[in-house]
Amino acid sequence: MSEASQPAAAGRLEYEEVKEYSFLEELLVSRRVNLSYIIMLVCCSISIALALFHLFIALYGTPEGRSFRSVHLSVMLVLAILINPLFRSSHKDQILQPGDPRNLLRAAGFGIDMILVGLVIAVQIWTLWDIDAFQMRLGSKHPTDMMFGGILIAIVLEATRRAVGIAMVCVTGFFIVHTLYSHYFFGIFYGPPTRFAKYIDVMFVSSNGIFGIPLHVAATYIVLFIVFGGVLIRSGAGRFFIDLAVALTGHRIGGPAKAATLSSAFMGTVSGSAVANVVTTGSFTIPLMKKTGYRAKFAAAVEACASSGGQITPPIMGAAAFIIAENLQVSYFAVIIAAAIPAFLYFVTVYFMVHLEAEKHGIESIPAERLPQVMEVLKGGWHLLLSLVILIAFLMMGYTPMKSAFWGILSLIALSFFHRGTRMSPVDILAAFETGVRSTVAVTVACACAGIIIGSIFASGFGLKFTQSVIDMSGGNLPLLLSMTAVASILLGMGMTTTAVYITVAALIVPSLEQIGVNVIAAHMFAFYFGVVSTITPPVALAAFAGAAIARTPPMATAFEASKVGIAKYLVPFAFIYNPSLLLEGPVWMTVVSTALVLIGLWVLSLGLEGWCRGRLGPAPRAILLISALFLMVPVSATPFGIPGTVVVVAGLLASGGIYAWRRTIPAGQPAQ
Repeated sequence: MSEASQPAAAGRLEYEEVKEYSFLEELLVSRRVNLSYIIMLVCCSISIALALFHLFIALYGTPEGRSFRSVHLSVMLVLAILINPLFRSSHKDQILQPGDPRNLLRAAGFGIDMILVGLVIAVQIWTLWDIDAFQMRLGSKHPTDMMFGGILIAIVLEATRRAVGIAMVCVTGFFIVHTLYSHYFFGIFYGPPTRFAKYIDVMFVSSNGIFGIPLHVAATYIVLFIVFGGVLIRSGAGRFFIDLAVALTGHRIGGPAKAATLSSAFMGTVSGSAVANVVTTGSFTIPLMKKTGYRAKFAAAVEACASSGGQITPPIMGAAAFIIAENLQVSYFAVIIAAAIPAFLYFVTVYFMVHLEAEKHGIESIPAERLPQVMEVLKGGWHLLLSLVILIAFLMMGYTPMKSAFWGILSLIALSFFHRGTRMSPVDILAAFETGVRSTVAVTVACACAGIIIGSIFASGFGLKFTQSVIDMSGGNLPLLLSMTAVASILLGMGMTTTAVYITVAALIVPSLEQIGVNVIAAHMFAFYFGVVSTITPPVALAAFAGAAIARTPPMATAFEASKVGIAKYLVPFAFIYNPSLLLEGPVWMTVVSTALVLIGLWVLSLGLEGWCRGRLGPAPRAILLISALFLMVPVSATPFGIPGTVVVVAGLLASGGIYAWRRTIPAGQPAQ
């Protein structure tokens, strides 16, 4: 969205809504039939067909698992190849351009793409021609199985390189080489090699490799939830969320940044992409924040932090949340319930930082005459929220995520007709289906590639050895083991999707956390959180970089600012590891007390980081506040260093309360040392 030109003093806030790019709509207005047109037509057709296929499956039940996953993966691989062509920056680029020396290279790339598409279809035909006979050959394969298995692995790696990035291919390649040639490695990586025939068994024939849990989750749950998000955005929910956020917070101090936080939290309920969130809401909120006095770097950081929270925000979290549910053998509803309080704590902390920054720099609210009215906004879009209520209600009643998403999508389409401004045409609905499926391509390909990593670990037996080695390296020290897990997740997240990071860490390190007694869901959520946090952590912070591009600020400086604004995402995971009541594990009273104390601790932490409490603070008060914040996050039931947790918490309350009381004796705005 982009901010329209406004009079300096008056006039309502206006911005244009930018709908997600749809092949279908472009095809309908195109007047030229060329190669690009044909590619878009093929991609559009199979995307819509796959969306309808998944809706049919959601209603009537899945067919045989292996063939169902194979169909889903094959379509996604074809889309990944066609949308991300070889030796061309886009499928729209013409192959032959007059006088261009790269014509031959582009023609060769197109030829290779067509060969890869043909091979994907050949693998699919070979697999499904007689699926029962194919699966019965486990352990005694036909030579053609070996050939097609090797081809599929290579195509998945190439599709991952195009749709996700080279970093994930390199990580996956390491595990492949290690599994096949582990006798050439040393240290904990040394082991007996795996025969190629056995490797193909695991990767291609069985359901432990490419067609394992990650792809199963992508094919059953993720695609429908992303389609649901696509339909919701297409219905006008994006504009509704921003209008509602501005109406609720615009009149407060620092209103534009608070609106950015709230609107991105709303958008996070339907979008799992941090970068997409930044681009969608940030192109309106970042210029507005700058215009009202926020530093450009801070404005970009706030949007990056708020947008990156989408993947941890129920009810539609990032794709990894579905895999957590599958790994733990619990309902998806149980996962989103556990994730609710940590997500709330995160967004409230961003809100705290925004408020203090506004106070520090004297940033005022948006004039009331320029704000939309809450009731006016709700009148135009309240019915869209009912679809989220219906979705959650079906999950609470015990329906599968697939069926819940199906009824959510159906109800949303019906509800959109309640208001003229949200009514969707058949083109809108089909375009939402198409863009939803295309948005799932990168996730599905990443899940298939992650399946290769898991299959490699399974085939080589490396997982058990690595888990024990990590425990030995940490000496069983929980803080050290958690720090190692966090660093590993952040490093992997710099080149891999959150889903792939979580899957890898869950296979290698999370078992070591479980072995030393960490709550199971807390261990998995810890890995999930630190997979997400890489989007705002230097040196590769994609959400922060996207915000920096809009704000026109240095990317790295913006990333460091985002790390400070989003500090809760680094601390809250440690808090719920030591205090699982924050994940609603245990008595309700403990959850209430723990949440309140951590919330106070995060407020005190924000005061210390911003160095502001009714005026600027000197180094000593800031240090006391920062230490007090850590004390307040200690569980009351713990005994750190032999000291009762209640004593530590009371000390934190007294110290921070003392600073606050002392600061109130000094006139507001006056510095204090």
